[in-house]
Amino acid sequence: MSLWRGAGLVWGLRARGRAWWLGSGGWRRCSAAAAASSSSSETEKPESGPPELYDVVISGGGMVGTAMACALAYDENLSAKKILLLEAGNKKTDGKLSELHSNRVSALTPGSAAFLSRFGAWDHICNMRYKPFKRMQVWDECSDAMITFDKADLLEDMGFVVENDVILSALTKQLAAAADRVHVLYRSKVANYTWPAPYVSSDTNPWVQIELADGRKLQTTLLIGADGPNSMVRQSAGIQTVQWKYDQSAVVATLRLAEPTDNNVAWQRFLVTGPIAMLPLSDNLSSLVWSTSHQHASDLLTMDEETFVDAINSAFWSNENHSEFIDTASSMLRTASTFLMPSGTSARQLPPSVAHIDPKSRAMFPLGLGHATKYVGPRVALIGDAAHRVHPLAGQGVNLGFGDVASLSQHLSEAAFNGKDLGSNKHLNAFETERQRHNLPVMAAIDLLKRLYSTKSIPVVLLRSLGLQATNAFTPVKEQIMAFVSR
Repeated sequence: MSLWRGAGLVWGLRARGRAWWLGSGGWRRCSAAAAASSSSSETEKPESGPPELYDVVISGGGMVGTAMACALAYDENLSAKKILLLEAGNKKTDGKLSELHSNRVSALTPGSAAFLSRFGAWDHICNMRYKPFKRMQVWDECSDAMITFDKADLLEDMGFVVENDVILSALTKQLAAAADRVHVLYRSKVANYTWPAPYVSSDTNPWVQIELADGRKLQTTLLIGADGPNSMVRQSAGIQTVQWKYDQSAVVATLRLAEPTDNNVAWQRFLVTGPIAMLPLSDNLSSLVWSTSHQHASDLLTMDEETFVDAINSAFWSNENHSEFIDTASSMLRTASTFLMPSGTSARQLPPSVAHIDPKSRAMFPLGLGHATKYVGPRVALIGDAAHRVHPLAGQGVNLGFGDVASLSQHLSEAAFNGKDLGSNKHLNAFETERQRHNLPVMAAIDLLKRLYSTKSIPVVLLRSLGLQATNAFTPVKEQIMAFVSR
């Protein structure tokens, strides 16, 4: 007996351009367009009957969760699978882009852009709003030490700064075009998950049971948790996390530059209180991400615009914390590097001055680190912030999440092609191993950098300054770093 017939279900995806949607009377057939419009308006109480069974349910419709739904929707090996995305919020139907840039942005790597291109979402981003950058310059508040990253004499893009709202809008548009392959249930708050035992008897339900707040009940062979750092999926599955708070908050804002430029450099300076970064949004706009103490962040949020702008410019330009001894040592190493490896040295650029900020663009949020001890369990997998949370200093948060999606979708595709159970431990464990081998070194490096640059101790400043300059001068090491983080 087939899985679907045994559950009392009939499934007919793609039948003559029709789709199935979940209404008050169970599954109904309608056009793809009608399915897309009806998926956000299901608020009726369900009728009694067996819970609907899905191959995959994705909990969380943010950037990573929606990307997961798109990746599965556009995979031919999964075209016959029954997939559901649960999103607690409302569906955004207008699709209009605000004239003002959002203050929450992501620096997407070429690897993330290539991943989004696989199922067409990157085309939507290119038709909306994004800004490529060709160089990244990082330097120390306490010395002249710096490192620059670029590719092929600025002929290739290092990355792309995209507003989070734009990324999510692009993914939502592409997912709407696949309404016959993935169902989206908006305003769907989960009340409870019931998990199958590792070893089930013949009279025990082997699937994950999902109860929604409105009383609806669902079940799935695989639940994917993409529901953020406070993941209910992770907590309900009993997966532990290693986490701590950084005693820091990030202040974000949209900055207007003093004069238009090519604005194709991402700037980051390590201050003792935390890193400050300025990412290009357009020829005359940049996005600020300033990590600092909670009290200083609160002060930055409440000060008048002129004082706030002065504080930003001072943070990027001031040499107040320089030491003559360290400057002399750094200068000697820089001279030696220029002589021994002239091709590995890069000219220092000065960041642009900030003239104004966009009104109401200032905001703050607390920072911390978290990592799930496991990414998978019986019929469950965690991706994105549900699995790991990092400091924003390297801009790797959503890139790590998209990497999770690319890996998990590939393993599920191979399992479907081979006729395997999508919720089996074999390919879920392979996904976990692959991603932890990538994510853990990145997270450890980010945490180490945060701690290394949080002191003015002269021996530490000297050590990190010499190390930064040596890395900057040794091109092969820089290329390895860029290759690793660009994936």
